[in-house]
Amino acid sequence: MERHAKSGLRFSFRKKGSRKPSEGNVNVTNEPEEKKEPIKMISQEEAQGIDEELFSEYKFSIDQLMELAGLSCAQVIAKTYPLEGLPRGPGNVLVVCGPGNNGGDGLVCARHLKHYGYRPTIFYPKRPDKDLFQRLTIQCEKMGIPFLYDLPKDVNLLQGNHNLVVDALFGFSFKGPVRPQFMDVLTRMKEMKIPVVSIDIPSGWHVDNGDPEGLNPECLISLTAPKLCAKFFKGKYHFLGGRFIPFTLEEKYELNLPKFNGSDTFVQLPILQESPTSPSTEEKGEA
Repeated sequence: MERHAKSGLRFSFRKKGSRKPSEGNVNVTNEPEEKKEPIKMISQEEAQGIDEELFSEYKFSIDQLMELAGLSCAQVIAKTYPLEGLPRGPGNVLVVCGPGNNGGDGLVCARHLKHYGYRPTIFYPKRPDKDLFQRLTIQCEKMGIPFLYDLPKDVNLLQGNHNLVVDALFGFSFKGPVRPQFMDVLTRMKEMKIPVVSIDIPSGWHVDNGDPEGLNPECLISLTAPKLCAKFFKGKYHFLGGRFIPFTLEEKYELNLPKFNGSDTFVQLPILQESPTSPSTEEKGEA
């Protein structure tokens, strides 16, 4: 099947040095570089096609990509929300993980955050039986990372004990509606006043069309390439993480990825100033 469609939403970078300094306590030194062609936002179908080729043609393994993705997410958090700027506890972070690969990214992210001196706590309500996820769970447990078996209903208690929430519930393969088991979790994340950092997709969003009434994260870490729904992102910080796409695959899908700084595994992206109108949630697909 022909997957490398040449259409897709794109946005341009300003020239280096022309951006105003980021607000808040973000401490990022790798400003976006100017490119002749703007970076491409990809559809859910294109994201699935790229994933399939990474596994079949380029012989990557799932856990290999998961490790690279989770590492880059932890590094973004460490740069954007440094320990010395966090007011609650010695780096308390809540990591909410779903049952799929996005949840695996969250587990890897939590493990690396622990290495960086943070104190992550993981909420993992539905654990898959697959060996990969069991190993990731054991690795976190052996690192002394606590797991919550129930998420407190008191939002004030949650945000009073944590500095930020890592949203690793659903990724680019998500198709709604959200099941009741996870709806309560999304509702509580939406109610929190502390920053939410979403991995790849704000959980619950339609991958192509977004969700105007959904989760509103402060930080979005796109993986592989920004998905089409990123055009609706209205937060403060948008990053591209992972840095694992082979150059030939980037050229095939005309991704026009930005230049990464040195050995960094992430790069900051500009925020779209005007967000288009998102379709209603009734247009979402079935789970």
